[in-house]
Amino acid sequence: MSYCVFMHRTDSIYDDSPAEQYQFPRQYLGRAEGSVGDWIVYLEPTKVPGTRGYFAIARVERIIPDSKAPGMYLALIEPGSYLEFVNPVSFSELNGPIERGLLNEAGKLSGRAQAAVRPISPQDFQSIIERGLDGRDAVLPRVPETAHPPAGFAEDQAPLVSEQLRDRIRRLTSRVVRDRLFRRIVLRAYGERCAITGLKLINGGGRAEVNAAHIRPVEANGPDLVTNGLALSGTVHWMFDRGLISLSDDLNILVSRQINDVDRIRGFINPSGLAFFPDRAGDRPHPHFLRWHREHCFKH
Repeated sequence: MSYCVFMHRTDSIYDDSPAEQYQFPRQYLGRAEGSVGDWIVYLEPTKVPGTRGYFAIARVERIIPDSKAPGMYLALIEPGSYLEFVNPVSFSELNGPIERGLLNEAGKLSGRAQAAVRPISPQDFQSIIERGLDGRDAVLPRVPETAHPPAGFAEDQAPLVSEQLRDRIRRLTSRVVRDRLFRRIVLRAYGERCAITGLKLINGGGRAEVNAAHIRPVEANGPDLVTNGLALSGTVHWMFDRGLISLSDDLNILVSRQINDVDRIRGFINPSGLAFFPDRAGDRPHPHFLRWHREHCFKH
């Protein structure tokens, strides 16, 4: 088993759904197989305008041939393992790429950087999640910063780095930790504003009075994905979870006929009847999750 980098872009021609599966051609099979049972980090290519760089981690459960596309394979993601970074991590910093393993003997970027699937060292993987999951916020346990290993990195240090890294990742399976990270990601995407009412309320302690709601709940295998999230005020969150309101694929607000005071409810939602949504298109609710809510939760 080994850590890997999977390149992904939102406009990909491949049948990708980062929280569920990653499609790749046969040429990458050998590399991808090494990641089975271990963690990968998603990278948006530098050629993508406004690239997020490294933006999430997930665990590969297994790899199967894609029955719909000869010569293609699917890396199936372990349900509930996908986690987006609080802080997307740039491919390069002032001293060069985060993946120091991509440098050749001359210290230049090698052709490996173009590979859509590639192994990554524990040291580089740890450097990325340190930045992406913001250890300063006490979400992750603090350990000494791991410097980028120079050429000839001592072998006897590798087990220590790996042990520290795996301890961090184990903590990311905690529902409390994941909920906290999910809240930060969703509220940032929505500017701490309720998607239904448009209200942005900040309490006396400077905390936003809005919740991060899963569209498809965790209990129903809903991922901790920003496109599976909505920023909702307390009452609206309660109504959404109970199927009294929902959203169309076009983000029109749907009000259940089972509400006993429809006029008052319509009085506090956005007068346009359209939900407020994130500026970044890739952060907006995905129709896949909205359909699930309408079909399994919404009271028509």
